[in-house]
Amino acid sequence: MNDSILVKRKRPTDNIIYALIFLSAFISVAILVGIIVYVVAKGIGQVNWSFLTTARSAIKGTNGIAGNIVNTLYIVIITVVIATPIGVGSAIYLNEYAHPGKLVRLIEFTTETLSGIPSIIFGMFGLVLFNETFHLGYSIITGCLTLTLMVLPLITRNTQEALKTVPKSYRDGALGMGAGKWHMIRTIILPSAMPGIITGIILAIGRIVGESAALLFTAGAGYTLPKSFEALFEKVTQAGGSLTIEMYFRMQNGKYGEAFGIGIVLLIIVLIINFATKLLAARFDVNKKG
Repeated sequence: MNDSILVKRKRPTDNIIYALIFLSAFISVAILVGIIVYVVAKGIGQVNWSFLTTARSAIKGTNGIAGNIVNTLYIVIITVVIATPIGVGSAIYLNEYAHPGKLVRLIEFTTETLSGIPSIIFGMFGLVLFNETFHLGYSIITGCLTLTLMVLPLITRNTQEALKTVPKSYRDGALGMGAGKWHMIRTIILPSAMPGIITGIILAIGRIVGESAALLFTAGAGYTLPKSFEALFEKVTQAGGSLTIEMYFRMQNGKYGEAFGIGIVLLIIVLIINFATKLLAARFDVNKKG
């Protein structure tokens, strides 16, 4: 009876593994909490309304990061607008239209390889291609085009995996009822895969927000605010340093408190992105709605 599979037996190794799992989870949470507490403790004294709403100016005596926040928003929005349709469209073609074979495997291998290339290599490539060859100069649009190359593999692979999770019966049922290929993809496949697609886009945004090496070579380090409505559109052709670039320069100049203050703003942005991921994925999850 003691050997019956219905009898739950406890082995010493089970308890050890159970304890190690909880220890690993505790260490992960402790590291995250430790980083947040340390950054907040070092930089909270610098974060105030003036710091968030003014740009650095020796004439006005201000030392804020509003210009860098605007630059970061420009970079995030433009990069996502360019990269999302290309990445999602590529994934749809590879998953729904292309016939499995050497070409598809080669494209997938290339995409995976691109996602592992160091960001500074993308920065050097963007410097040569967009800055010098296309004569775009150090500008926000140069940085956005470079970051598009960086996040395309992330969006494409995540979208592919999301499309693969849609049951084959959905496709067969739609096609069996007379729906066209594109109509089936637009009305059945994409809504079902939307949580995974959104997750990939949000992860791409997180990488854009935290990027510094590639932008240092391409976008420059401008920090001024637009002074007119027309300047809002002209700004994309001007140099613009993101929050990470500004944080790097202030650390380099020994302004550690201000750098940690920028770190707090970046942490808040990352936390907002993660919460947005959960909310949007839950909102578009048709399986839960059903």
